[in-house]
Amino acid sequence: MREARDEAVDALRAAGVPDPEVDADLLVGHVLGLSRGGVHAKLVVGAELTASDAAALASLVARRARREPLQHLTGRAPFRSLELAVGPGVFVPRPETELLAQLAIDALRAAAEPEPVALDLGAGSGAIALAMATEVPHARVYAVENSPEAFPWTQRNVEEVGAPNLTLVFGDLADALGELEGRAAVVASNPPYIPQDAIPRDPEVRLHDPEPALYGGPDGLDVVRILSRRGLELLHPGGALLIEHGETQSAEIAGILAGDGWHAIAHHRDLTGRDRVTTARR
Repeated sequence: MREARDEAVDALRAAGVPDPEVDADLLVGHVLGLSRGGVHAKLVVGAELTASDAAALASLVARRARREPLQHLTGRAPFRSLELAVGPGVFVPRPETELLAQLAIDALRAAAEPEPVALDLGAGSGAIALAMATEVPHARVYAVENSPEAFPWTQRNVEEVGAPNLTLVFGDLADALGELEGRAAVVASNPPYIPQDAIPRDPEVRLHDPEPALYGGPDGLDVVRILSRRGLELLHPGGALLIEHGETQSAEIAGILAGDGWHAIAHHRDLTGRDRVTTARR
């Protein structure tokens, strides 16, 4: 087992995978049904791999070395307290999006309503909506997704997590949920925000994340403009709009929001110190 794990580390490092030791451990754990800690415990006692497990691991390592996302190989992506099902066709949730989820949860908890309404527009895997629904159980949460490829993943995660206060809607964020206009306390979104002619550095993103979840028009902000207008229609006075974005887009987004009449516009940094989320009040 140690030999196979070390060979996996070497192969992933040679392929330029950012965290080869972590990925090797997680792939071994996926094959054996173990946590990373469980893998290390087996390594300490000199555990052996069966021939079939070794072959399965070698196949996964070869695919990861070709820069298939780790989450596509394991079929799971962690997000806060959740383990979400992901795969081709849906955007893999990122750790930095946990900041957006936390800010949305804080805004929901602060809402002076017995059942505050929260919307996740462009839900993808359902990560943000499910975080809000499970961590603020008295809220009524709606997740909107319009991709035929992503929607089955959203459905699967909603069913697996089983949040009774979450409603899933197949529709366009530009006009969905007309019955909730003027009633929402929180509108949150991680929209596509990469400029159309920008090329993501990471092959995992460039080659495997769905393009509709990445690219937001010439300047990357086409969907942000829609969110600004739609948020004004959906939120009640004092409601919060929360948008994730790229680190250099804060000023442009602030200009869009101010031009549409939003108040209390603020930017929030992720753990790397980069602007990641902009919030505003209706």
